[in-house]
Amino acid sequence: MDENEFDFYRTQSVASDPGGTDVFAGLPADPRVLAETVRSLLVHREETHLFGYELPRDRKDAEAETRYAADILAVARGLCDAPLDRPRRPEERFAGTCRDFALLLCSALREKGVPARVRGGYATYFTPGFHDDHWITEYWDADRASWRLVDAQMAAPELISAHGIDFDPFDVPRDRFVVAGRAWQDCRSGAADPRTYGVELLGLQGWWFVQHNLLLDLAMLNSTELLVWDGWGLADPPMDQPFDALGADDVALLDAVAELSAAGGPFTGIRRLPREHEALRVPPVVSSHTTYLGERSVTLRQAVASD
Repeated sequence: MDENEFDFYRTQSVASDPGGTDVFAGLPADPRVLAETVRSLLVHREETHLFGYELPRDRKDAEAETRYAADILAVARGLCDAPLDRPRRPEERFAGTCRDFALLLCSALREKGVPARVRGGYATYFTPGFHDDHWITEYWDADRASWRLVDAQMAAPELISAHGIDFDPFDVPRDRFVVAGRAWQDCRSGAADPRTYGVELLGLQGWWFVQHNLLLDLAMLNSTELLVWDGWGLADPPMDQPFDALGADDVALLDAVAELSAAGGPFTGIRRLPREHEALRVPPVVSSHTTYLGERSVTLRQAVASD
């Protein structure tokens, strides 16, 4: 990576900004420790039973709609006003989704000067034979001089046991987490069936889902960390839309996005493609297809221009 790329991915975005430079003070820059800290602050809203706790419906509805790291941390502090690295009971943790684990770890890493980004794709370790929608963190490992995947959500004995995790969640193999661009390419080549990509629990899968995640991953690579049910334009295809409903120009554009997503770069292409194609740019207002609260339009926070 060149310095421009380093600087971009260690700079907080609107979503990852923790709300102050002292938020993660006292914690080491060790990605493993930061991931364990995030793990102790959050619990997935659909997995609280694994920790012996049933989440009230009002919390399940509300907390996963929290978009910004500073707001996630504020909710967590409201539940337990203690140092971030203090172990918490399940009911004292912010109840979100995989995206929230990924975003908060990304925030902590950036605050420590470590280049990091949220990645969208599919885990092969939840449902046999299926690629489940999942979002994890990718950070630059200076010792390896390469990007490394971390799944902070899985960094707990309860989750490792429940899902039969047979790898290090702090170093997720690329064949266990398939980034969105690789998924698109595999489906395009016929190497994979798009009906095996989506949310198995909800019965959501198919080309439209692969397309949606592809565009969201490009947004994440550009440090626009959305909720995973947000959509706009090409990133909001009709549910169950078949591949042959796409025009040739759209297919060519999506193929170009997939090439960047699959490789994680080059950075110049990641930045250039949305500038050149309006269909790829995240607009100020997105459609949010929330799981429990229905569909609504959401105006995103914008970065404050500096002098």
